[in-house]
Amino acid sequence: MEARLNPFASPVLGKVFKHLIAANKSLADSTLPYATQELVRLRASQINGCSACVDMHFKEAVHAGEEATRLNLVAVWREATVFTDAERAALELAEQGSRLADGGGVTDEAWANAAKYYDEEQLAALVGVIALINAFNRGNVMIRQPGGSYQAGQHVQAAAQLSS
Repeated sequence: MEARLNPFASPVLGKVFKHLIAANKSLADSTLPYATQELVRLRASQINGCSACVDMHFKEAVHAGEEATRLNLVAVWREATVFTDAERAALELAEQGSRLADGGGVTDEAWANAAKYYDEEQLAALVGVIALINAFNRGNVMIRQPGGSYQAGQHVQAAAQLSS
């Protein structure tokens, strides 16, 4: 499979992706645990069918020291015993925030549960992570960006390319 277009060669989409990548810097600097951020990105990407993002976030999480067992169980997190209550709350928020078209939006119960484990700034970061990964997912799915060839750290190189 080949992508319909190269986002980094497109002046318009390249600028859009540059801004999305820059927005991720705020999230990286937040107190929301990196492991939680990657679990949420992986789950939203699975829901949205974005093979490029599933590939990227699995490999980035492994590179950062996350256990492959936990990553392999993200799709079935409700039945798995390897996630903390806080991670479960974040994954529920990610699922509801990614499935808006299914109706209902994010329930008060899911929000209140997440608020038991995350302070206001962490909740803000969680919303940001979910919103940004959904934007990346949609762009990548539309251009049919294939998964499988991503190398950990590659996004840092792409961001540098966009900055020049």
